[in-house]
Amino acid sequence: MSSAFSLIWAVTAATTALQLANGLLQALLPLRMQAEGLSISAIGLVAAAYGLGFSTGCVIAPIFIRHVGYIRAFASLAALAAVVVLAMSQAHATWAWVALRALTGIILACVFTGTDSWISARATSSHRGRVLSFYTICTKVTLMLAPLGVALGDVRGDGLFMLVGAIFCLSLLPIAATSTEEPPAPRSVNIRIRGLFAVAPSAIVATFVIGLVNGPVMAITPVFGTSIGLNLDQAAALLFALQAGSLLLQWPLGWASDRFDRRLVIAGLAGGAGLLSLLILWTSSFAAPSVIIVSFALWGGLALCIYSVCVAHACDLVEPDQIISTISSLLFAWAAGVTIGPLIAAAAMERLGPGGLFMYTALVMLALTAFIVARMVIQTRPATKGGFVDIAPVSPATSSMSPRADKPSDPGEAPKEAKEGVSA
Repeated sequence: MSSAFSLIWAVTAATTALQLANGLLQALLPLRMQAEGLSISAIGLVAAAYGLGFSTGCVIAPIFIRHVGYIRAFASLAALAAVVVLAMSQAHATWAWVALRALTGIILACVFTGTDSWISARATSSHRGRVLSFYTICTKVTLMLAPLGVALGDVRGDGLFMLVGAIFCLSLLPIAATSTEEPPAPRSVNIRIRGLFAVAPSAIVATFVIGLVNGPVMAITPVFGTSIGLNLDQAAALLFALQAGSLLLQWPLGWASDRFDRRLVIAGLAGGAGLLSLLILWTSSFAAPSVIIVSFALWGGLALCIYSVCVAHACDLVEPDQIISTISSLLFAWAAGVTIGPLIAAAAMERLGPGGLFMYTALVMLALTAFIVARMVIQTRPATKGGFVDIAPVSPATSSMSPRADKPSDPGEAPKEAKEGVSA
């Protein structure tokens, strides 16, 4: 087991540092753009650009990594991320923010594809769950704590951008110092949305809807916080609460999804997130900041875990040699939702005020619940029997669990080998 950790320490340390920078950037960007005088619609457009860039990166990542290898890919991408972040400190026009945020989407999609593939390639079936859980906990906790770093500087100055850029550069050191051999370069992966919809419509629709909702919430939450009267530190704490709730509820929700029809779990999570959206909408007008933060933690615990249950459900229904393609297709569907969702949510906030964000999420989540329930009525499935490993995709908008292990030969057991996210 110790030898297994020795094979992944470098990529784990590098990804942890990179998530520290990414999490701080995630909280900093909307607050900086708001301070620059950008409208909610403009901030939503920038968030949509991230989703478009991320979906583009998902397509080109295997090609790039196959051409230069994992180590060179990570090193060049982390350095490029630092340059882009430093350029953000000088951005003022909306078009500049859109272009730079789209670039970060491409870069981070390539980085996370590489790091997830590296970890998966080095973990064997005998210790895959423990190795990947260790990797996920490191990156997840860092992503959760990073937004609190907004308190270290002034969002109107350049210091926080310089700090983010420096951390991106520091993430290079573990990869540059590693003496372990990198895994073989990945093969090309096909994205097959139509074929997957025919097999697992609930998974592909729910994944797209999660992008529609989680993308704008993660991108616009700091602006929502300041708009309802919270100070900058409290607004950043809302992002901390979202990730903390997701981390705490991952394991019990994964346990439930292993014992019941996963679609029932998806419907329950979506319905609960829809009702909590209404609760946040109600409490944000009068409740104490601590109550609002707790509400966000509960919301994050439900909404940010749906993606991985969708992954597990889809993997239950496909052949072992189609799992990687299935994961890529789901991630692409999520990225499509992230591209569209911020535009709609921002328009809702401009027309209806800050509460428009959670009016939108309530409507979309409750609609998803109705769709999943309808699918369960149309086609019944037995409860899943298998292990669901507590693993979160390191993509910033898809922070939740993923099934990670070899698919058993018994068709009654759940397949477990899979590659989220996320957020703008």
